[in-house]
Amino acid sequence: MHSQAQQRGRLSSQSPDGLEAVVLVCAGSSLRFTWHAPRCVLKRAGKSGGVNSTALQQSSSSVIEAAAGLPAAQDQRPCPPYTFRTGPQGNRDSWGGRGAENSTSMSAGDQKNGRDKPEGSLPVAEIWPEVERAECLARGAALKWASGVFCRPEHLERLSQYRKRESQRTASIHTRLKSMVQSYLEGVGWGLEQLREARVELKEVSQALKRAGLESDGNTAGVKSLERMREVSVSHRQLLAAVSNLPRLYSVHSMVMETERLVESRRLLEAHARLMDLERWQDDILWQLYGAAGTAGSALSSEEQELVGRYFSGVGQLVDALGKELWAVVSSALALARQNPTPFVSAVRIVEREEALDRALLEERGGAKGHSRPLPPGRPRCWRASFFQVLEEAVSARFRSVSYLHTRGPGLAGHLSALQHGIMADLATVRHLLEHCVPSHYELTAAYLRASHDCLHAHLTQVSSWDLESGEIFAVLNWVLHTYNSPDMMGHPELEAEMEKVELGPLISTEGLEQLQNKYVQSVRKSVSEWMHKALQVELQDWQRDQEPDTDHEGFYHTSLPTIITQMLEENARVALMIGKSLRDQTIQMGLYEMENLLNRFREALVEFGKEHRRDPSKDKNKFYLHYLLASISNCIILKKSTVSLQQSSRSTGQFSRTPPNPLAALDRAVRRACRLVMDQLLLALQPLLPGLMTRTWLAQGDPTPKLCSILELHLELYGRVRPPCRERLQEEAQWLLVVEYVRALMQKKLVCRSAEERRQLAQQMVQDDQHFRDILHGLDGEGSVPEVNPLALLPVLADFIRLKDPNMLTLEVSGLAAKYPDISEEHVSVLLDVRGDVSRDVRGAVLDLLEQSAPPLPAGYRPIFTDILVPPSIMAFCLPTAKCA
Repeated sequence: MHSQAQQRGRLSSQSPDGLEAVVLVCAGSSLRFTWHAPRCVLKRAGKSGGVNSTALQQSSSSVIEAAAGLPAAQDQRPCPPYTFRTGPQGNRDSWGGRGAENSTSMSAGDQKNGRDKPEGSLPVAEIWPEVERAECLARGAALKWASGVFCRPEHLERLSQYRKRESQRTASIHTRLKSMVQSYLEGVGWGLEQLREARVELKEVSQALKRAGLESDGNTAGVKSLERMREVSVSHRQLLAAVSNLPRLYSVHSMVMETERLVESRRLLEAHARLMDLERWQDDILWQLYGAAGTAGSALSSEEQELVGRYFSGVGQLVDALGKELWAVVSSALALARQNPTPFVSAVRIVEREEALDRALLEERGGAKGHSRPLPPGRPRCWRASFFQVLEEAVSARFRSVSYLHTRGPGLAGHLSALQHGIMADLATVRHLLEHCVPSHYELTAAYLRASHDCLHAHLTQVSSWDLESGEIFAVLNWVLHTYNSPDMMGHPELEAEMEKVELGPLISTEGLEQLQNKYVQSVRKSVSEWMHKALQVELQDWQRDQEPDTDHEGFYHTSLPTIITQMLEENARVALMIGKSLRDQTIQMGLYEMENLLNRFREALVEFGKEHRRDPSKDKNKFYLHYLLASISNCIILKKSTVSLQQSSRSTGQFSRTPPNPLAALDRAVRRACRLVMDQLLLALQPLLPGLMTRTWLAQGDPTPKLCSILELHLELYGRVRPPCRERLQEEAQWLLVVEYVRALMQKKLVCRSAEERRQLAQQMVQDDQHFRDILHGLDGEGSVPEVNPLALLPVLADFIRLKDPNMLTLEVSGLAAKYPDISEEHVSVLLDVRGDVSRDVRGAVLDLLEQSAPPLPAGYRPIFTDILVPPSIMAFCLPTAKCA
């Protein structure tokens, strides 16, 4: 009984796949298993009020039996755990779900047979109280499923099929459970056996360790007796090392003194050999002391290190002195190479010895971790790296040796030229002399190239930060962009192989070059602005001269202004092109901006010049006023050609943030203003003679038409001194002005015909005047562009209008006149009818009505002529009873 209880207690363990427990009960010749649902099934059943499909499958057989054999009232009471029984009668399993009696009777039988249950075991419900609730929930879910399947009486025919299927499934599950429990029981037994064996072995090991500890405690006294022997051994080794090193120790001082003399006399190889001996002695003594101090890995005491350091202090001073002499030789290598390169060769050999010694010591003592022998004091020295560092400092000193006294102003170009010659001379020395004094892996020429390039970069960066003038900036840019990479310097054919080995960046960064170019453009702009201002002042002074303007080889008037401006801009563009197209374009754009500003000031000066002349036109100093106006127009034509040429050579305008320059528009404004002043001067000359037109005297004698023609001819002759196309423009404007003033005199109604004879004489005189004007302007049509409306053609038309004998035909005549000159108004026609003097009110009204109804629009390109001719207001105090008024 007791053994069975122990066995049952041991077998109560966790089952696979999350089973809470499997309890094995041995009762007589039968086995009874009580199965509890998995914990995960219980949790989900508690949360959702049901169980999952696995729980339904595991309990489906018992549920079907309960649904088939139990009344509905029995489903509400507590559900005991599912049990199954196997016995000698076979494998037929009977579930306890048939009724509460089976479960109760089995439980009573168990209680009656006290051997089936251990004394210390607890009821299942007390160990896992949630099992009972889970089983009830599973039973309820199964009933719900069965009620859905067997909802009709005819469905009960398949009950035997469901019962058979569930019985087979339950039998399979029971078989797998039995085999699984058996395998777990075997594993537990094997594990317990291993634990027993391990316990025995641990007990034996513990006893052995205890015996060893007792024996070690017994040997402690014997070890203490050997301490004195160890101390004597250490002292003996120290005395032995001291005795063996006494000859070296006595000779250290003399060796240091002799080495110092060798260093001072620059016998560098001998001095270095003695120094290496001294360092080897020092290293040996330190190692002997280090080994005598104890086992490997221990360190010397501070007193011992200080003692050795004081005794060999001269060695460190010798190293510094030798290094100082070496670097002095290396720094003066360029000078020594031309005289005696032996010291430089000795210095290089010493550097290589030191480098080889550093490498050997690092491989021997510094490679493996925990090496017992430390590196000698001051190692590694890395004198090869110091060699190249001293070389760079020597190159920098060579740069500083070039005079900085005259680097500002014109001296900057000479300074850069001196740098060029100095660098190339040093490169030749390095390439032909020093390169043969060093090992090939030094690549001394490439190192000198890098050092020179770095020094130049720093120096030019400093120079670029100065407040330079345009000439200085040009010298720097030209030297950086062209001279430095030219065949005369770094592009030398002999340096191509070395230049391929090194990657040299730009002397000045891209941002630095842009800043320099901007500074150059601003400096040139300031200079150009000042020169343009001076040129304009000279131009204004020339206008006051008491002589005609100068003429060129073609006979055109001109002054010095366009020549100065053109040469200045072209020269600046040419100089900037020597640096690059980008700088050329920026310079041209800057020049066009300044030219636009100049032309605006020039136009203002023309306006002021005209005002001054109008205030006192009789002054002697203004007698060449017209000549200088014409010279100004010719100057604008020259500037226009130069501007167009500059704009064509400069294609990039997108790099300017503000609006691109438009000097051509400023030129057109200046030319229009000058032409207007010229026409004002012509009008001023014609003004005294204009009142004599359309008078009785003019009709009888023809005066003052000849005088008008002479003045017009004189002005047209002066207009011939102007460059085309402004010459033709002036001639056209003069013709237009003459016709407008002539017709304006007709509109004054100073002459009203009294008879047909007077109308004939008036028309004839107008035709004669037109012929005189045409004779003067005979070359206009062939030389210039013919306007769509020839102003001189108006005079014969007006003459025909006045000569017309039949007033009734005036309607047709006015219709033709309005077709040719659509800008003619009713006032103009009314004045013409008044000048005829024979038009009735009916005819006048018909003519004016026709003109009002027709009123054709102005065609494209038509230049109005009657718009410039104002009709004077009527001086009559009352309105005549005309048909139009009626």
